[in-house]
Amino acid sequence: MLSIPLPFLAGLVFALTLYRSLKGVELPGSRRYFYAFLVLYALQGVGIGLRFGYGVDALIPFLPVSASVMPPLAYLAFRALTGDGPARPWLHLLTPVSVAFAVAFLRDLVDALLLVVFLAYGTALWRLTLSGGDDVMAEAALQRMRPALRAARLAAGLMLFFALSDGALAVYTGIYGPADVPFAVALMNLAAIAAVLVYYFAPDFSSGRPPAVGKEGPTEADKAVIARVEATLDQGELYKNEDLSLARLARKAGLPAREVSAAVNRATGLNVSQFVNDRRIAEACRQLRETEKTVTQIMLDTGFSTKSNFNREFRRVTGTSPRQWRAGAGTAQARDARKTQA
Repeated sequence: MLSIPLPFLAGLVFALTLYRSLKGVELPGSRRYFYAFLVLYALQGVGIGLRFGYGVDALIPFLPVSASVMPPLAYLAFRALTGDGPARPWLHLLTPVSVAFAVAFLRDLVDALLLVVFLAYGTALWRLTLSGGDDVMAEAALQRMRPALRAARLAAGLMLFFALSDGALAVYTGIYGPADVPFAVALMNLAAIAAVLVYYFAPDFSSGRPPAVGKEGPTEADKAVIARVEATLDQGELYKNEDLSLARLARKAGLPAREVSAAVNRATGLNVSQFVNDRRIAEACRQLRETEKTVTQIMLDTGFSTKSNFNREFRRVTGTSPRQWRAGAGTAQARDARKTQA
């Protein structure tokens, strides 16, 4: 009976997780990199499964080359989310070209070259995420910034893991032979699946944590930036756009994204997502008080796409749930009306 290769499962699990994490995230100029990476990652899993699970040796020359394409694609895709893509992305083609040359003429260097490729791109992608500021994933919708950042770290972590594990496997094979390679590959992919599942189910404790406010407090320039951003949010009710990103907000305000993020942090103690959500929650409260719309209609009308995010942000701002707030507002209105009549 035909069995499903474990590497294919690992590739499929990771590809689906990454796709879900970045669903709805705009990838200006890099969508081709992102989807090419997902497809290639899944196909690489199929190729490895066929090679080690079914002995399809014809794939041996192609697997190192296809593997060397994935790190540049992942790096370029996530780099574009920073709003600062590389000026000459075509230079990254040198990576698979070099590996293909080694496969054809210098077979003994292939493993070492792949190790360098995965380590270099894994480290570069990890460093890209280190600051943790709002501007890291500035092109992602505000509600997808943290998932996009975590997905980038997952991709970087897996690159580093496979670089080190493949390097160790190459050394082991050189000493003891290839007999245990299929078992080792299975263990590596089980570890990758476990890492992806932990990432998928583990809560993101940092998503709601506001940044520290500097002791010096906001400057006059910060206050001017905040006033400009608030005016931009209200212009055409931009704050209601659920795909609003820091980069788009900054462009509309005519300011650098990093300047907007820093000013909001210093002046309010909030991150940009929380700052915008405060405006959304204020509008949600108005609609809860003055209209008969359902909570779900109000949620969608004010720029939220999920009930969990809406309820969490509503409780952060008001200390209660939307339904409880509406009931309390109704009671207050009735009390005020009785006072007026008296």
